[in-house]
Amino acid sequence: MNPRIKKLIGTIAMILFVIFYALVVMGLAPRVLTGASKPVELVFYLVAGLAWVLPLMPLIRWMEKKPR
Repeated sequence: MNPRIKKLIGTIAMILFVIFYALVVMGLAPRVLTGASKPVELVFYLVAGLAWVLPLMPLIRWMEKKPR
């Protein structure tokens, strides 16, 4: 597959995933953080803000793989 097409497909998939992920975290946060202290909220948002990278690593590797 053409590298430009792979990067286009991967970019669109990443944008859609990050939008979905953000909506899930926004819906989950009020339920999880009810009555939580500020340091707990900080840790939650730090982890949630960085955790989206892990599921996207295989997609990023696929996008960067050289064609045969």
